[in-house]
Amino acid sequence: MATITPDSHIDIGHNDDPNSNYLTSSHGILSWIFTLDHKRIGVMYLVGIFASFFLGGIMALLLRLHLFMPEGMLPITNTTYNQFFTLHGAIMTFLFIIPSIPAALGNFVLPLMVGAKDVAFPRMNLASFHLWVLGGIFFLVALFTTGLDTGWTFYTPYSIQTGTNVIAATIGAFILGFSSIFTGLNFIVTVNTMRPPGMTWFKMPLFMWAIYSTAIIQILATPVLGITLLLLMAERILNIGIFNPALGGDPVLFQHFFWFYSHPAVYIMILPAMGIMSELMSVYSRKPIFGYTFIAYSSIAIALLGFLVWGHHMFVSGQSPMAAVIFSGLTFSVSIPSAIKVFNWLATMYKGNINLATPMCYALSFIFLFSIGGLTGLFLGALATDIHLHDTYFVVAHFHYVMMGGTVIAFVGGLYHWWPKMFGVMYNEMAGRLFCLVVFIGFNLTFFPQFIMGSRGMPRRYATYVPEYEIFHQLSTIGAITLGIGMVGAVAVLVISLFNGRKAPANPWGAATLEWTCTSPPPFYNFEHAPAVGAPYDFSDLKYDPQVGGYVKDPNAADKPKSDHHH
Repeated sequence: MATITPDSHIDIGHNDDPNSNYLTSSHGILSWIFTLDHKRIGVMYLVGIFASFFLGGIMALLLRLHLFMPEGMLPITNTTYNQFFTLHGAIMTFLFIIPSIPAALGNFVLPLMVGAKDVAFPRMNLASFHLWVLGGIFFLVALFTTGLDTGWTFYTPYSIQTGTNVIAATIGAFILGFSSIFTGLNFIVTVNTMRPPGMTWFKMPLFMWAIYSTAIIQILATPVLGITLLLLMAERILNIGIFNPALGGDPVLFQHFFWFYSHPAVYIMILPAMGIMSELMSVYSRKPIFGYTFIAYSSIAIALLGFLVWGHHMFVSGQSPMAAVIFSGLTFSVSIPSAIKVFNWLATMYKGNINLATPMCYALSFIFLFSIGGLTGLFLGALATDIHLHDTYFVVAHFHYVMMGGTVIAFVGGLYHWWPKMFGVMYNEMAGRLFCLVVFIGFNLTFFPQFIMGSRGMPRRYATYVPEYEIFHQLSTIGAITLGIGMVGAVAVLVISLFNGRKAPANPWGAATLEWTCTSPPPFYNFEHAPAVGAPYDFSDLKYDPQVGGYVKDPNAADKPKSDHHH
């Protein structure tokens, strides 16, 4: 008698139709909500993350429109402005940018990259998505009840005294922390235990190194934020003096706790983006990645050093001069592994056969924008200049060049790269490149003027300002509208391709990692047979086949000398 597994009513995956894939293997909304398939969970994350991105983006546009005039252009109060500004930051940070690459692209691609059927813990994977949705609901509750106006950092003592709905937002962030930890645990166990024979640590694609390093930070840093938020709630509800100076507490303690999580969180956001960059640079330059080992180790170095630099957010909070000097020195040390990556990507392109497909356009944008973000960080890491620039628009511009110019640009580039694999369709290449250009121009027009007004002393978070900054704010607002059009266009190009894009071949870009060896979109069980593991950046045995419209194994490649990806 056949035994029925508990999940057979959900994932009726194995219909033997040769045209079946993970999208068509089972039907109905419940087959998605309760699926254990990592690919479907990745797609659901993608939809949720973009919904959060547009909600946060609309608030950003409202802020910028209001700042078009010195006295404010929109008929909103300063309190409403603060609420928009807080929720923009909180939604973008906790709901969008931290889960964007690991939860959406990582979930979809990582098991395929290791040639596995799924992640190590499929149920935990589904739970992490459900927790993400639940956390998002609490943020919406805060938005639609009394709002939230603490700034996305929840700084005490204001977050203890304000009448807005801090409790709902902190519960939301607390739940999202568990979602993040579950995702990280899953990836670490998957990479450690499910790699195929032959895929040693130094034969792993660099995207896997980046996701692995990110998962280490998620597991070690996120509990600190969770405990901090619990203490904040306890203080609000029970009036215990932990952070409140009126009760003998210390508000600077909150800053230490908060940044001990939030600085590593910056690397939770940027490391996966660097992993995507390593894939794109190699594939679209048709060249093995330069300095593979250094890039792999620099991911781990960033993860570890990221835990030691939180104090640079607090140079003006009255910490001892000795502590400030040590944190400043450590801050400069983080730039070394990041610089190693950038120089190695540039060296990968040298004498490469560069294909300016849409993902590569985003990769080149990333290098330009991320370099500006990194170099402006030097001014904020140096004590003498940070005192002047602290809490000005210079910090806003630096943060957005790293987070949006880095993570978001790489996320969209990675999405364009893996889109044919995810949905089995090719998008309009010209339109993709055009909107990449619009995003690039809009982004620089939005944030570059903010460096200038910040260095001239324009404080951030203000709803009104003196007329001398008007021209910079107006350029910034025009840039924000351009950027918004570019992002909507970039997403529209992908969505439209679902309806009229031509069918994608298994390997449209000629990449050598394992996810390109199964059909597009992948079947429910990913691979019929365990795929053969080769060097992830060796393209010598792939050739373009015009009949397929993509790359196939070259039958004559066995006679050619193999190139080793370490050189």
